[in-house]
Amino acid sequence: MKKNQSNEARRPLRDRIRNAADGLKERAKNMNSEEQKVQEAENEETVEEIDVKALAEELEKAKAQADEYLDLAQRKQAEFANYRRRTEGVRAEAYDDGRRDAIEQLLPVLDNLERALDAAGEEESALKSGVDMVLRQMRDVLTKMGVEEINPQGETFDAEFMNAVMQGTPEEGEPGTVCMVLQKGYKLGARVIRHAMVKVVAG
Repeated sequence: MKKNQSNEARRPLRDRIRNAADGLKERAKNMNSEEQKVQEAENEETVEEIDVKALAEELEKAKAQADEYLDLAQRKQAEFANYRRRTEGVRAEAYDDGRRDAIEQLLPVLDNLERALDAAGEEESALKSGVDMVLRQMRDVLTKMGVEEINPQGETFDAEFMNAVMQGTPEEGEPGTVCMVLQKGYKLGARVIRHAMVKVVAG
């Protein structure tokens, strides 16, 4: 009889324990579900943060690469511009050198035409007129090419344009001046093609 009463007293406690355990399990399940949701939300935020960071890094890399390509293009453009200027300078210099060489080869012909005209004297003739016409034509051509005559008669000696080959006496002029031009010189722009051969009064 006492045993039966003890069993009946225990049965509600067991039920209470079971009910409490079930409640704890349900609460734990609910808590796990909430924590899982929170964790998923945090994971999503982390993924978003990672994606934004990765995109920002990719953007910086792309900008750096674009800047590098722009710098390379600008350097190549500057190098090409410098190369073109150098090429044009070399071409212009080669053209001027060729023109000076051609003019230098023509100067002896000009000298001989002048000598022939001087040798013809004062008397007019068809030959003298022909030589004079050719001489004037050649002088016109050289003038159009930019050639200037160096004829420093009576001027102060200048070694840049003249070559002194003889020395004159004080009776022939002022000291340091050209008293005779033995051969005229010529220049093209600032470049002397042929120095004038002169006689200079001793000073």
